[in-house]
Amino acid sequence: MLRVGDKAACMACRNLVSTNMGVRFRVPLQKLHPLSRAIHHRYSGNSNPQRPPHRAAARYFTSMSRLPMRPPKPPPGSGGRGHQQQRNFWAIRLAARLLKLRYILLGSAVGGGYTAKKTYEEWKDMLPDFSEYNWVIPDFVWELSNQIDLDKLTKALPEIEEIVKLLPDFDKIGENFSFLKSLLSSETTGDPPLKATDSSAAAKQDASDKQYKKPSDKEKFDQLQEELLRTQLKYQRMLERLEKENKELRKVVLQKDDKGIHQRKVKKSLIDLYSEVLDILSDYDANYNTQDHLPRVVVVGDQSAGKTSVLEMIAQARIFPRGSGEMMTRSPVKVTLSEGPHHVAMFKDSGREFDLTKEDDLAALRHEIELRMRKSVKAGQTVSCETISLSVKGPGIQRMVLVDLPGVISTVTAGMAADTKDTIFSISRAYMQNPNAIILCIQDGSVDAERSIVTDLVSQMDPQGKRTIFVLTKVDLAEKNLASPNRIQQIVEGKLFPMKALGYFAVVTGKGSSGESIDSIKDYEEDFFQNSRLLKDGMLKAHQVTTKNLSLAVSDCFWKMVRESVEQQADVFKASRFNLETEWKNNYPRLRELDRNELFEKAKNEILDEVISLSQVTPQHWEAILQKKMWERVSTHVIENIYLPAAQTMDSGTFNTTVDIKLKQWTDKQLPYKALEVAWETLQEEFARFMAEYKGKDQDDIFDKLKEAVKDESIKRHKWNERAMDSLRVIQHNALEDRSITDKPQWDAAIMFMEETLHSRLKDTDSVIRDMVGPGWTQRWMNWTSRTPDQHVRNETKNELERLLKLHDEHTAYLANDEVTTVRKNLEARSVEVDPVLIKDTWHQLYRRHFLQKALSHCNLCKRGFYYYQRHFVDSELECNDVVLFWRIQRMLVITGNTLRQQLTNTEVRRLEKNVKEVLEDFGEDQEKKTHLITGRRVQLAEDLKKVREIQEKLEAFIEALHKEK
Repeated sequence: MLRVGDKAACMACRNLVSTNMGVRFRVPLQKLHPLSRAIHHRYSGNSNPQRPPHRAAARYFTSMSRLPMRPPKPPPGSGGRGHQQQRNFWAIRLAARLLKLRYILLGSAVGGGYTAKKTYEEWKDMLPDFSEYNWVIPDFVWELSNQIDLDKLTKALPEIEEIVKLLPDFDKIGENFSFLKSLLSSETTGDPPLKATDSSAAAKQDASDKQYKKPSDKEKFDQLQEELLRTQLKYQRMLERLEKENKELRKVVLQKDDKGIHQRKVKKSLIDLYSEVLDILSDYDANYNTQDHLPRVVVVGDQSAGKTSVLEMIAQARIFPRGSGEMMTRSPVKVTLSEGPHHVAMFKDSGREFDLTKEDDLAALRHEIELRMRKSVKAGQTVSCETISLSVKGPGIQRMVLVDLPGVISTVTAGMAADTKDTIFSISRAYMQNPNAIILCIQDGSVDAERSIVTDLVSQMDPQGKRTIFVLTKVDLAEKNLASPNRIQQIVEGKLFPMKALGYFAVVTGKGSSGESIDSIKDYEEDFFQNSRLLKDGMLKAHQVTTKNLSLAVSDCFWKMVRESVEQQADVFKASRFNLETEWKNNYPRLRELDRNELFEKAKNEILDEVISLSQVTPQHWEAILQKKMWERVSTHVIENIYLPAAQTMDSGTFNTTVDIKLKQWTDKQLPYKALEVAWETLQEEFARFMAEYKGKDQDDIFDKLKEAVKDESIKRHKWNERAMDSLRVIQHNALEDRSITDKPQWDAAIMFMEETLHSRLKDTDSVIRDMVGPGWTQRWMNWTSRTPDQHVRNETKNELERLLKLHDEHTAYLANDEVTTVRKNLEARSVEVDPVLIKDTWHQLYRRHFLQKALSHCNLCKRGFYYYQRHFVDSELECNDVVLFWRIQRMLVITGNTLRQQLTNTEVRRLEKNVKEVLEDFGEDQEKKTHLITGRRVQLAEDLKKVREIQEKLEAFIEALHKEK
């Protein structure tokens, strides 16, 4: 540490301190005290004593200058110089103190700012977090706010002077009300209505009476009412102008939002969510007492009362088919109205948008609705209960769901079904019995009220009128035709009809021309009510007229009913879902909940797998089946019509000639058709066999009906290739023309084929003879049976004919007449009466057996005849032409089977697979077909579960969106 007593060091310190405070004393470094120089070099970091001191040393000595030091006494002889030096040090100390204030103020400012910032942060943390509510203001609003010209919008608003001008003259109104008050008081007291208070007032009144005629009380009342109406019309015009500007602005906002939808996730509107729930409910067959009690606006009325016109005015487009006095609404039409940037319409099951601002699209929409109505009506009916679902969007349209029902009729006219009236009543009751449905009752004002049918129907369904809105249409015609307009007032006040309602409205829906536009109808409606006596005379109130006020009232009532009932309906479907799930768990615990469409897809895959399995059948299997079935089909014709007639000629040349002729005829006319029939039947049987095999492999029996229908329809649609017939005929003809047996195995195979065929025929012939003659003595003895009289006659005839055959072993196939007579006489000698026809019939079977036995014996001889056949030796005993015939038939069967197998595997199996796919696609698109083919409680339960879950989920989504909108 530096000692204070060291004067030289203290002086050096003061010099450095003075330098730090701004007063520069240029003291040479060499004159400083050695200790001062050491301190200087130590804290300046400078090893070179010639360099100036560092600022660190100055800071150090500055800190040391705060120590209390007494100024040294001036040396003697210095005179006033010491006093001047003391004054200079005092000024320096004062400057240092002032400079210190700068740092104090700066520190205070920094500290205060930090304290204020910390206080602000603590206050901001105390505020609630509003970030969760950013969804309230969409993004496009902030973008739109930058694009809106506020100056232009401000200029569009009316000036305060214009608003003041529109205000009524309150002084004049007060004067008129004073007049009315005095008029009423005069009626009660019997005094004259106006009484002069003094003579001066009477003099003024006399002078004024001389200048103009005093108006009557009625004229003043009319003037007051006209002035009130003018004021109301002024306000109405101003409101319409503001609404028009608001509509344009909303359209811009919606268009902006519509563009942003494509960039953001698509979010359905509230009314669209609600409409989807109603669409699902319309297809849902309610069980467990779960019914559709969700609100919708049901439009009912007499035929041609103007229901459709009112709905079109609410939708702001002429969207429905129009007719002159005939029934146009033939089925319920559900119209979902919502607000959107563009005026368009779309069906629920179609992606096409109809631009309602274009007349061509409007005409196409009306035509499409008419086609759908006619398509929904079944044969022999006039109306249908199937609902057509349509959505309409546009700027300024009120959100709601309306159902337009067929008009109620009183008489069934020509061309209608006999039950049309009852059907319309049942449809109307079905919709109106919903306790939450809003009934929009339409009454024609141009006809007598006593002719109305719908009012009685509505009063039955809603006797208290808690959900009914009454609408009187064609008021312009009513005012013109009715002698007493007070009837209109009685109607809209609910005093004429025996029904109650929430509200009563009077509207005008045009002049009756189908070509009128919605805008022209609106203008006509406004002009009519502005000039109508009904408003001027106070029979109607301003809020009871125009379809615009009607749509606002209906929309408010609709959403009020929705908010009151939707959560209760959601709870009902939740309970219904629990009941259905419980039933499924108890009855089908190990099965998946597959609805009808999912079951159809599963069955479709199984059927396609079965069809594909046909392509895995081996060629050997196809050919074996085809040859076997082919011979079963043609064997009778070959034996009876070719072999036996030729063999019974007993001549080799005649045999071959007869065989060739008959084979040619058979090939040209019958054989190709028989072959294709066999191939087609074989394909069907194999297809059915594979389906039966799959059925045994733990397959669901619920598909049996569907698979059988698919198989039958596929086979019905399948047609064999027409060119296959001609090619097959040529192949078969060439095969039968060949007679050359090349080797011994073929000869042996032909003999074996011939033996099997003859044995089979012989066995059949023996069976026929046994049935003719009855049981033999062994069977009669063992089984205690006996012959019938007819069998006894045939047995005697058989015995007589067998003796004839023994005598003539080479007898021909036919009996001569004298031989028949001989046999008959021989039988009569034994007291057996017999008919010649019976003799010939018995002879045919006996000779057939005799011939087949001889043919088998000859076949055994031909087993060793190949050597003679190959060398063309002529030997009567070994002329084996019948073996050659059977070889030709056998070869034809082999070649035909091979050809048919190729056609099956290369073409027909693929065509059948294609047919099956087409049938499955057609069945998949036909919901009625699927409902008919896939049935059972299990299917219906799965369908109900799926629908109830979907309804509950959509209702919950709708309720959530509804709460957010609140």
